[in-house]
Amino acid sequence: MGTAGGFDRLDAERTAGSVLEVRYARSGPTDRELRLIGDAAGLRTLDLGTGSGQAAIALARRGATSIAIDTSAARIASAQRAAERSAVRVEWHTGDLSELAFLSADSIDLVFSAYALGAVEDLDRLFRQVHRVLRPGGRFVFSYEHPIATALRAQRSAFDDAPLLVERDGAQTAIHLHPIGTVLTALGRAGFRVDTIIEPRPTASAGETALLPSTIVWRAKKEGV
Repeated sequence: MGTAGGFDRLDAERTAGSVLEVRYARSGPTDRELRLIGDAAGLRTLDLGTGSGQAAIALARRGATSIAIDTSAARIASAQRAAERSAVRVEWHTGDLSELAFLSADSIDLVFSAYALGAVEDLDRLFRQVHRVLRPGGRFVFSYEHPIATALRAQRSAFDDAPLLVERDGAQTAIHLHPIGTVLTALGRAGFRVDTIIEPRPTASAGETALLPSTIVWRAKKEGV
C-alpha cells in the first residue's frame, strides 16, 4: 500500500547494503531493470516521500547531489542513520510533500518518488511544485500502487473516489486511488509531458494477484512555464 513515507519498513541491513538499488516497489522492479533514471552522477535529485531513505542514499552513492523530504520526522531520523552507515551525504527535510519552498525554481534535475503519492490528495498542487523546482527538461519519475490493485485489495469499485483509511505509524492515513486518466490530465495541466508509463508484471510469489498489475510507474519531463 502506498504511504506518505515510501518504503518505511525496509530492513536497515538492506538499506545499508553494499549493493543499493533505486526501487519502484518493495518487491518490484529496480531502475537497473526499467532504466528510467540512468546515470545520476552530477545530478541534483529530490526523493519525494523518502521513507527509509533507500532511493536518496542510492542516488547519492551513484554520484548525485541528493535531497530528500518526508512527512515523518521519525522516518527522516531513521534515514539519516542509514545514510551515515552508508557513508553518504543527503540533505534531509521534514514536511508536506507539496511544500518545496526550501528549493529554488529550476534547481533540480530529477524528482523521484516511490509509493508516496497514494497519500497525497491534491496532485495538482504537488505536480505544480515539482514542475517549479525542476530545470527545463528535468524528469519526474514516480510510482504508486496501481489503482486496480488498490481497489481489488479493498474490495471496492475502482470508480469509487473516496479515500481509503489505513493505519500508518499509529494514526489513520487516507490513501487515494489516483486513476491513470486523472494523473495523466494533472501532469499535463502542470506542464509535463509523459513519455513512459509502465505496469510491471508482478513476481510469481504474488500468487493470484500476479494476474493484475500491482504497481504503476511514470516518467514525465518538464515542459511549459
